Amino acid sequence: MIIKHICPPPRRLAWAALAAFALGGCTTFSKDGGMTAVEQITQERSGKDVKWARTDADRDAIDKRVAELLAKPLSVDDAVQVALLNNKGLQAGFSDLGISEADLVQTGRLPNPRFSMFRAHRGDDYKIEQALTFNIFALVTMPLAMEVEKRRFARMQQLVAMDVLRLATATRKAWFIAVAADETVRYTRHVKSAADAGAELARRMAQAGNWSKLNQAREQGFYADAALSAVRAEQTQTGAREQLTRLLGLWGAQIEFKLPERLPDLPKTADDLPNIEQTAMEQRLDLQALRLETAALAKNLGLTKTTRFINALEFGPARVLEGQRSDPYKNGFEVSFELPIFDWGGAKVAKAEAIYMQAVNRAAESAINARSEVRENYKGYRTSYDIARHYRDEIVPIRKRIAEENQLRYNGMLIGVFDLLADARAQIASVNGSIEALRDFWLAQSDLQMALIGKPMMSAPPKAAMAAQQNGAAH
Repeated sequence: MIIKHICPPPRRLAWAALAAFALGGCTTFSKDGGMTAVEQITQERSGKDVKWARTDADRDAIDKRVAELLAKPLSVDDAVQVALLNNKGLQAGFSDLGISEADLVQTGRLPNPRFSMFRAHRGDDYKIEQALTFNIFALVTMPLAMEVEKRRFARMQQLVAMDVLRLATATRKAWFIAVAADETVRYTRHVKSAADAGAELARRMAQAGNWSKLNQAREQGFYADAALSAVRAEQTQTGAREQLTRLLGLWGAQIEFKLPERLPDLPKTADDLPNIEQTAMEQRLDLQALRLETAALAKNLGLTKTTRFINALEFGPARVLEGQRSDPYKNGFEVSFELPIFDWGGAKVAKAEAIYMQAVNRAAESAINARSEVRENYKGYRTSYDIARHYRDEIVPIRKRIAEENQLRYNGMLIGVFDLLADARAQIASVNGSIEALRDFWLAQSDLQMALIGKPMMSAPPKAAMAAQQNGAAH
């Protein structure tokens, strides 16, 4: 509906138009693009730096820092730092901040004014109408819309920070798996060497007639299994290293990075977290993001109810000429708005309410799941610690004592060389099992840390590594 009034425009409306122009240009982009909040969360939760490479200078600084970290054997903390600086997928995710901030800035700016003109004539008789209108209703709803977009932008900052911390956790886990795979390869090669020696000795003794075909076949079977375990371990090593390489964002000569020879030692004690559920409720970024989203939807529902009947109210000065082309224009103003004849906005409000209730229930589900996830991960962490400690304090020392005793008996000619080789294979297999248990502990610790930050990434040891461990234990 359009209403035209031809008279001198009220002074109050003129001031409203000026205010609209002023407010329309007051929202601008931030200097950091919202990264300061992400950097603070990352520093608080991981102690690492993160940087959005938006200029060549930023990229050069990142490349220099990455080169410094890769110049020495890569510790787990250095690996996480390289990933947070150099992972291209993470850099792409930072653009979500720019998109969200652009929506925020756009919300803080009024729609452009609209110019309309009508011109008709018959002979020397003209009718010309000209109007410049502004969406005044957008000015009325702007504060509420700005609050909605600010909450959405804050939620996006939480989600981007969550992606950063997920990458940090994934990198930690990949580092532990890669280092453990390197250790496993070394020990499976030792097993293969011992089995090779046994098989060769059995062949020579069989040729001399001092060894049965059954015993020779048994030693050859040990060697075949050991060789297969070594190949599988090397396959797992390749996959683990390439996974870590992808997370670090490395290519070219950078892929020759070095890793430590062994995993970090098991801590003296496991962490005791009696209030782990409450801690998760307070700290988890995904729950904070859901709370922000639900609040934004509640605000949006209020905005939807406000605009259900009138969603376009335009006002502006107008002038009309009727008569001769040389006649003066008549000045006035034009108001246009929609009439709720066919659409009363009920569907719009119902949709907003449904979306809001959906968000409320999802938030409740996430809170329930979060409590369960931290309980599960904490139990896995404590169990993994007990298993690794058992290997360290019981199984490996016992195997070592048995090996020492058998060495004395072999020196005294009380046992044969095949008994000594079999014991050596068993000892190496127990050490390899200790490596796997220690790796699983560090993975469980990483999952627990992630569960206190956001939704954890559960993973099991690689199947090839488990198969290699089982085959090695069979020796």
